[in-house]
Amino acid sequence: MQNLTILGATGSIGTSTLKVVAQNPDQFSIYALVAGQNVEKMVSLCEQWQPKFAVLESEQQAGELRQRIRHLPTQVLFGQQAMCQVSSATDVDTVMAAIVGAAGLMPTMAAVQAGKKVLLANKEALVMSGQLFMDAVKHSGAQLLPVDSEHNAIFQCLPTDIQTQLGHCDLQQAGINHILLTGSGGPFRYTDVSQLASVTPEQAIAHPNWSMGPKISVDSATMMNKGLEFIEAKWLFNASREQLKVIIHPQSVIHSMVQYCDGSVLAQMGNPDMATPIAYSMSYPERIIAGVEPLDFMKLGELTFLEPDFARYPCLELAINACYEGQHATTAMNAANEIAVDAFLAGRLPFTNICAVSERVMSKLCTSNEFRQLDNLETILELDRMARSYAHEYVRALS
Repeated sequence: MQNLTILGATGSIGTSTLKVVAQNPDQFSIYALVAGQNVEKMVSLCEQWQPKFAVLESEQQAGELRQRIRHLPTQVLFGQQAMCQVSSATDVDTVMAAIVGAAGLMPTMAAVQAGKKVLLANKEALVMSGQLFMDAVKHSGAQLLPVDSEHNAIFQCLPTDIQTQLGHCDLQQAGINHILLTGSGGPFRYTDVSQLASVTPEQAIAHPNWSMGPKISVDSATMMNKGLEFIEAKWLFNASREQLKVIIHPQSVIHSMVQYCDGSVLAQMGNPDMATPIAYSMSYPERIIAGVEPLDFMKLGELTFLEPDFARYPCLELAINACYEGQHATTAMNAANEIAVDAFLAGRLPFTNICAVSERVMSKLCTSNEFRQLDNLETILELDRMARSYAHEYVRALS
């Protein structure tokens, strides 16, 4: 029985994680549920799962939750320190790290430093602190397992000795030529580029294949999501720029591939349901029931592939370039993108200016030598803070 803390319990990954737990009640027990502001959903989850701890972002929200579940044995906490506490507690075996954005970095790092089994669904942990994060995994002996469907697919296609040396492996020595990172292309892959400036938030979050939160859905529409995954893959698999390729695959059936030097290509396939990679990461190296229907190849139809068009997806090109510019570039870009996406969702920024905000912030901060050496979390978080401040300025200028 694994004691499980879920960071981001009310989000889509948290929901799918609990779906897997429900399918395998003899293997997992919920130690803590952590969320941001969704009191209503946390009430429902606490009623169903009765965790030892429930953590929310603010004291006010925690007070409301505490009052509404006072009949339950669950202890209600609030704030980042509490999130770190339930991620690193002695009784915790496994942490699902699925808080979206920079807010997830500190509790995820706390789980790593405590040597937990960390199921990584939070892209920003690696985008913001790649080398520092991977070094902490190695130092603490934590077990890191990728949850993103693409990275989980790559992981499944790799030799065992690579799987157990994430961040410090040698792809070439293992006979691997390329990692092929697939992406759907989002809802605008066939839209005329000239029409993208008028895209609405409702259109952008209507992903054709996956059920995701609004921020990730917008990132998928701009393909910044794929850019962040490119950066993740660089750190997870110790990949050079030449070893990583992005391919648009509209059907989202092949979740990613690994190309070997003998001409073989191994692909992981499945229906577009996050419960599959979540179940595999939770049970690795075994497999458990995920509650997902297998592919019916008789009904599958055609599988198609496209080369990404950077004129349509400038955020993808920006992220790939930032990846090998350095940690300061990816940290600044990520922070700016979060602010720009929030502004777009609020109707304050055109869709096509999301990339412009990130690009301006990167240009501003990457010309300074102040953040070239990001060797601690405090410096990374200060750069993140400055990037957000500049992003707010540029949003106002471009609105």
